[in-house]
Amino acid sequence: MKISISNIFKGDKVIWMIFFFLCVISLIEVFSSSSTLTFNKSNYWGPIIKHGGILLLGVALMVVVQNIDCKYFKIATIFLIIFSAATLLWVLVAGQTTNGAQRWMSILGIQFQPSEIAKGTIVLAVAQILSAMQTEDGTEEKTFKYILYVACPLMILIMFENLSTAVLIGVVVIGMMFYGRVSLIKVGRLIGLLTIAVIFLLALILLFGQEEEPKENDKNNLTEQVVTANPEKPANENFLQKMFHRAGTWKGRIKKFVSGQEITPEEFDLNVDSQVGYSNIAIASSGFLGKGPGNSEMRDLLPQAFSDFIYAIIIEELGLAGGIFVMFLYIFLLWRAGRIADRCANNFPAFLVMGLALLLVVQAMFNMMVAVGLAPVTGQPLPLISKGGTSTIINCIYIGAILSVSISAKRKKKNSLATEPATTA
Repeated sequence: MKISISNIFKGDKVIWMIFFFLCVISLIEVFSSSSTLTFNKSNYWGPIIKHGGILLLGVALMVVVQNIDCKYFKIATIFLIIFSAATLLWVLVAGQTTNGAQRWMSILGIQFQPSEIAKGTIVLAVAQILSAMQTEDGTEEKTFKYILYVACPLMILIMFENLSTAVLIGVVVIGMMFYGRVSLIKVGRLIGLLTIAVIFLLALILLFGQEEEPKENDKNNLTEQVVTANPEKPANENFLQKMFHRAGTWKGRIKKFVSGQEITPEEFDLNVDSQVGYSNIAIASSGFLGKGPGNSEMRDLLPQAFSDFIYAIIIEELGLAGGIFVMFLYIFLLWRAGRIADRCANNFPAFLVMGLALLLVVQAMFNMMVAVGLAPVTGQPLPLISKGGTSTIINCIYIGAILSVSISAKRKKKNSLATEPATTA
């Protein structure tokens, strides 16, 4: 088989362009915002070389996935559900801790977050259920129940260590239900039950959460991910305290976000609230066109500037114009996915492409809202831009699946037109 550029860059060209822009922005901004890492490790090129290598691996996997026919994704669903459930349980028991969150595990020396794989697994399973239960008037009565049977157990396992990711997946699943024509009454009831569950969860957080003592210079503790295997927990903890050991972190973030207190610049403690404080400074000092790539002044002070708060650095360096451009790239990705879904002759690829696009875009909106102060700190990276390992590679695979659907949808459209009977005047 002859290898050419056209054989590699197949599928929807607009999706490829959006992906290209996001990768270019990622390389520039990760290189700029990783200055503290380069200083600490005395390796100027190390962080960006590693990130570039991860992106190249992601692109290679994306090209492989885009050449897999969409129908074969169904076969992987049951295996991914079993794998996700097993690894999520393992993480709760003996996972590796990163910055206080027990989210990581290693297989054959490869470290990854099971929650990243579980997100796509839930989308894949929900898409398959929606496609199998479609009727002319919507979905069958049992659709709603089947979706909850599959999604809820995995979301609960994710919730204990990564509450924001569980909320993110819940929003995506509800969005897929709307798109998949699940009964609006049932979806409305689900939203009501989730509201009650959130209130109950907040009560548990306030009850069991031991708010952490403010740490001096916490920005230095969060500059780089610190991973610890098999973290030790107090022996006198009961079951709920063990499951909600992150409640203290959640409690502190929620209280800070909902307090509504106006804090003067003189009263603001940058040692305690360095993430929010330096992010606000970066955005406020940006202007419309920013300070230019590589000219950020907050990158050396803002914890996780290359990951959770990279959007603040983007705005500081590229200005409000750059921040708006990045936001519209994600919105345009969702719009383009909708166009691809409309072309699909079958329901499964349409639901899959919309679910994956929602997953990427909703996570991006979470990250942006945190950076500009519209949501409490969640720890969600900016998809395809933030420095990361598992997240970057998995997101590239999601894009590959969207491109795979765009290829098959385009081919089916042509075939359907070719087989239409000719009309006579």
